[in-house]
Amino acid sequence: MADGLRLDTLEIRLGGRCMVALDAHVAPGEVLTVMGPSGSGKSTLLAAITGALDPAFALSGRILLDGEDVTALPTERRRIGILFQDELLFPHLSVGGNLAFGLTPSLRGRAARRKRIDSALQQIGLEGFASRDPATLSGGQKARVALMRTLLADPRALLLDEPFSRLDAARRGQIRELVFARAKAQRLPVLLVTHDREDACAAGGAVIELGA
Repeated sequence: MADGLRLDTLEIRLGGRCMVALDAHVAPGEVLTVMGPSGSGKSTLLAAITGALDPAFALSGRILLDGEDVTALPTERRRIGILFQDELLFPHLSVGGNLAFGLTPSLRGRAARRKRIDSALQQIGLEGFASRDPATLSGGQKARVALMRTLLADPRALLLDEPFSRLDAARRGQIRELVFARAKAQRLPVLLVTHDREDACAAGGAVIELGA
């Protein structure tokens, strides 16, 4: 049975100074919001969870995914999806090509992969956009493609690094709702890092403040 994401007495130190100390559990389909000022360790925490922590930092405690200790695993074996402030779509690939990049290798055959991409576009209201150049998309459309590319990789958890901050007010609520709804539908534990109280309220889960 899926247990979600567990940060078991996690501590991150730099030069003997404790940057982050967390003991938390995010159940499948739930959201944990981590807030704090710049320099409080939010990005460092995400790097630790994804396996990209700079060697200058010392990490203790455990990172568990569905009961599996992934603390020492390389990034690619953790199967943790992450969305950033920037969509980071590949400019040399079409919208469909960007989504294909996220597909798991277990899905074989051109027809099957194309069908999965078309279905994914339909789910985010971008049916028929497969051949479009990402540069022609609006900010909200790019955010939806970035989200679906991440979900197509079949992650076991989803990290959100202020992914709504560059969107205008009209799109922000819409994309935020889409992200949380998709994550809940796939029963993904979600860890959201944000400066924005509205993001935290929309997430609807527990809130932890770093540097408080």
